Amino acid sequence: MKIIDEFKAFAMKGNVVDMAVGIIIGAAFGKIVSSLVSDIIMPPIGLLIGGVNFTDLKLVMKAASDGNPAVTWNYGNFLQVCFDFLIVAFAVFMLIKAINTLRKKSEAPAAPAAPPEPPAEVKLLTEIRDLLKK
Repeated sequence: MKIIDEFKAFAMKGNVVDMAVGIIIGAAFGKIVSSLVSDIIMPPIGLLIGGVNFTDLKLVMKAASDGNPAVTWNYGNFLQVCFDFLIVAFAVFMLIKAINTLRKKSEAPAAPAAPPEPPAEVKLLTEIRDLLKK
């Protein structure tokens, strides 16, 4: 039973739960960004470069013969995945930048505190010293 209790304590720690929520949200965010890239951004780019769909770009290394499919090098799919990555990385960068900006605004530097008032004995001794100097 001790192992089960230790696992329960581990699984219920705030960091583990926060990480799980982050992974789930990240997966959903990844789907949104993938759709943004493939459905919104890439069609106009393909249209600008002559109606090319990047995922269709390939180099035929061996033509199909006798019922065997062609052997192709699908570099277009690789380019698409690279574009997806760059856009996701940029989106995450902008999100982190916005969060850091908001965090800096909320953590405005406090005014420097006045030095603490010295105890009564120190004040009295200072006055005596000043009187003795005169």
